[in-house]
Amino acid sequence: MSKLVKNLNYKFTVATIAGFIISSLVFLALFLTFYQSELEEERSLAARDVNNLLQSSLENAMLKRDLSGLATIVKRLGLQTNIKSVKIVNPKGRVRFSSHIKYIDQVLDGNWIKNRQPITYFIQDEQGIEVLRSIRPVHNKPPCQECHGVMADNPINGILVVDYDASSIRHKARNTTLLLMGAGALIVIINLIGGWWFIHRFILKSVETLSNASHSLAKGQLDTRVKLAGNDELSVLGDTFNFMAENLQASMKDLEEEQFFLQAMVDAIPDGLRIIDEDFNMLLVNQTFREQTGCANQYWVGQKCYVATQNRDTPCPSDLMSCSLKEVQKTGEPFKVVRHHTQCDGTVLDVEIFAAPMTIIKDGKQKMLMVESIRDLSHEVRFTHEQRLSELGRLAANVAHEIYNPLSSMKLAHNSLKVTLEEQQQAHSDKERRSPEINNYLEIAAQSMDQCIQMTDRLLRLSSAPLGQQELVDVCKAVEDVYSLVKWDADESSIEIIESFPEQLLRVFASESELRMVFLNLIQNAFHAMPEGGTLKIIGTKEEEMIIVRFEDNGIGISQENLGSIFMPFFSRRADNVHGTGLGLPISQAIVKSCDGVLSVESQLGQGSCFIVKIPEASIERLK
Repeated sequence: MSKLVKNLNYKFTVATIAGFIISSLVFLALFLTFYQSELEEERSLAARDVNNLLQSSLENAMLKRDLSGLATIVKRLGLQTNIKSVKIVNPKGRVRFSSHIKYIDQVLDGNWIKNRQPITYFIQDEQGIEVLRSIRPVHNKPPCQECHGVMADNPINGILVVDYDASSIRHKARNTTLLLMGAGALIVIINLIGGWWFIHRFILKSVETLSNASHSLAKGQLDTRVKLAGNDELSVLGDTFNFMAENLQASMKDLEEEQFFLQAMVDAIPDGLRIIDEDFNMLLVNQTFREQTGCANQYWVGQKCYVATQNRDTPCPSDLMSCSLKEVQKTGEPFKVVRHHTQCDGTVLDVEIFAAPMTIIKDGKQKMLMVESIRDLSHEVRFTHEQRLSELGRLAANVAHEIYNPLSSMKLAHNSLKVTLEEQQQAHSDKERRSPEINNYLEIAAQSMDQCIQMTDRLLRLSSAPLGQQELVDVCKAVEDVYSLVKWDADESSIEIIESFPEQLLRVFASESELRMVFLNLIQNAFHAMPEGGTLKIIGTKEEEMIIVRFEDNGIGISQENLGSIFMPFFSRRADNVHGTGLGLPISQAIVKSCDGVLSVESQLGQGSCFIVKIPEASIERLK
């Protein structure tokens, strides 16, 4: 039973018991008063009858002067049940006749003797025993005037005093009272039980049902409904509750659909998005932001903004970095900044933040929030890389159209010329056969055209768009194809390229065009680091199921202060003093990382650099 029902039951029981006790006490007091009055009235009537009897006997005895007979009557009357004593007192208070001889000739209190009216009341006798005393005056009559004088001077001949046993009266009154109280209590208890059953059956049970349903509804069980039989007020209240629950469930469903739509909409935004209040609490984040934090399954809503992006327990110090929220609050204008975010695993993510104020109405007051759009610069680099590949793809298509097709036509013409010459040779004598120089020239022309076609094919392979899924790539073959594209540049720059690969195949799962782009970028960076010429060693090995390719140059090297920044987007420090885009190494790192690999660097200023590409070896397990 719910607390509400228990309280109602408790209050009803306490109130009923209290009413029963108060009613019983009032009933007892009234009953005792009325009953005692009735007893006194009854005894008064009995005493009156006895007095009339004694008065007749007295008159008869006086007329006959039979005082002994009167004493006998008094004595016998005192022997009656529930009568303690009987006395006849003269007007002066002296006891003349008594059922007990010890009271004869005693003088009683004259105060009650003076009372000429009959009276009955409870009093304690000479022994301290409670009695019901009935006092009846015996009036003077004409037959009695001979002995007692005229009626005007002596209106009373004597006083009849009868003491009844009060204990029996009290006992009878108590028993009667207890009987009546017991009957009353039984009636009250029956009414109490009946009332409790009625309230429990028709009120408390319905209240309990409504209370339990309210608790279920408060816990989020919006499909909760109540079934109350009847057509009384509580059943109407149950119908009202069901109507309210249905409206609430429908409203919550609409609200959930709107929230789902809003969340799906913000999740579809490619950039990270979050809304922050004035106390640094995140009110809304999208899936991209969760992924940017490195904890995609973390809810983040309700937590502090600096916890998610800086792994801090306190707000970011303004003397070390500019806080987007404070900047927006200060100026009320949009704010843009490039910053390092710390992910859950401690790695650093370079982002570009665009923050703008947002005004809402809450509790009837305007409140300013901040909306942050967070762009992962590595995605920006990836997008730039894809654009670059797309441009190279279009360039390669033009090359294929402008060079590859004419070369193919020249190849066909060469083959036709070769066949024609052979036919003419067979038709003439040996003296007229063509000279060996002609055959050599034709062969050289054929080889040159094949080289041009192969070069065009390699360029197409380098610039082809990614397939969207990884493929099996021969690392040695990819390096050789890239080397063939830059061989002329290496010769012009006095750079010697030394390749070292084992006899066994070094194969990985990757996008071939992207991996070739990585190798090309690392070779070109080595060229830039050796503006006066030098040596580039490309060494391929296999170590513990990892394919490792090292690009070692003896160029100017990288300073320690710049070593930690070379993989940051848009960071460029070329030895040939040419301003680069600063995207080559970030793109290469992103490509290697997509293959579950690692791109690292070892360098000393003035001694050269070594870029190391580590990618897991292709295996059946990795294919699965």
